[in-house]
Amino acid sequence: MSFEGQTVWITGASSGIGAALAREWAGRGANIILSGRDEARLGEVAGGLDTETLTLPFDVRDEDAMREATEKAIGWKGAVDIFVANAGISQRSPAVDTDMQVYRDIIDIDLTSQIAASQALLPHMTGRGSGKLAFISSIAGKVGVPMRTAYCAAKHGLIGYADALRGELSQSGVDVHVICPGSVATDVSRNALNGDGSVRGKSDKAIDNGIAPDDAAKRIVEAIELNQREIIVAEGMEEAMGELRRTPDQLLDQVAGMVAKGYMEKMQAE
Repeated sequence: MSFEGQTVWITGASSGIGAALAREWAGRGANIILSGRDEARLGEVAGGLDTETLTLPFDVRDEDAMREATEKAIGWKGAVDIFVANAGISQRSPAVDTDMQVYRDIIDIDLTSQIAASQALLPHMTGRGSGKLAFISSIAGKVGVPMRTAYCAAKHGLIGYADALRGELSQSGVDVHVICPGSVATDVSRNALNGDGSVRGKSDKAIDNGIAPDDAAKRIVEAIELNQREIIVAEGMEEAMGELRRTPDQLLDQVAGMVAKGYMEKMQAE
């Protein structure tokens, strides 16, 4: 498929994987909508793109602002062809030392807010019978990783939502993709929360030596172009862990087959 002239909306687009995805899709001719909290940084990303861009800054936890942004995103070119739920925050703390508020904050940002944004777009995509929803989860969304219990809970939940949604939409023309990156050289560790909710403020070796964001973005976009449903972007031990927990295509096909045979209609009629 070609992305020429399509509109791609990316949250968490001011840096890291989000900004790299914007550059990759812009290089393939797509129009780009950038969202995040930092309007100035979004503007810097937009300024580096050789394509039409729209910046829609908002906090993903602000549902009113998110719904307003959704209307603007759809109205800009008349459609959103691809939506990338990328906004998120990580954690670096043992469970025994982690405040419940940290769990609430991470799950709100990484899971609940991503669901809310997707739900707001669903009527638009199902109404036109086309579109792609791409959820940036993590290898930590497939494997329980120590020091990240809140992050793992949120990212596992995001995959669960996406997988169930994919089955529901399998006859609608709307595709759902789950992306599971391993260590990518971004500020994810530096911006992670400690157990008391404070910002960690430093990176770690695994992240610093991780995949370059532009390389990760290229792999992601190429996999979406091939319509891969679960996309693992990792190397070494992280890749091996992700592959061990990969959902078989056979199982994804089975769920889609249930929907094709009227599973949802039967459930609603009971």
